[in-house]
Amino acid sequence: MKALIQRVTQASVAVDGETIGAINQGLLVLLGVEKSDDESVAAKLLEKLLNYRVFSDSEGKMNLSVTDIDGGILLVSQFTLAADTKKGLRPGFSSAAAPEAAKALYEHCLQWLQARHATVAAGQFGADMQVSLTNDGPVTFMLQS
Repeated sequence: MKALIQRVTQASVAVDGETIGAINQGLLVLLGVEKSDDESVAAKLLEKLLNYRVFSDSEGKMNLSVTDIDGGILLVSQFTLAADTKKGLRPGFSSAAAPEAAKALYEHCLQWLQARHATVAAGQFGADMQVSLTNDGPVTFMLQS
């Protein structure tokens, strides 16, 4: 499982021109699910996500988590994060989870976050989405399980 996290001042996701999820300050999380991923892998990654210190404290150091600042989380499925890009000029997706399994684990992740964090918004699994954001910093990290 891979989560590309971006510290944002705002982010939103739209489907067919309609905004379906939006946050102010917080994390945009692009989530890629691989064949070997399961709920225990997801829990470890999500726990790290909630506690990963990427927000500045009063001294300007990255010492605060999204939980510490009570920021929002926008969770968006991103199939292409599971791509193998090591060889050639076209990505391979043999390590990506099958759509049904990926959707089930994505929805599990969304429910897990909603049960543990106050502000959680989401994209729509499998949809053609338009994601807008203002990356703060820019600050972007890849978390992997």
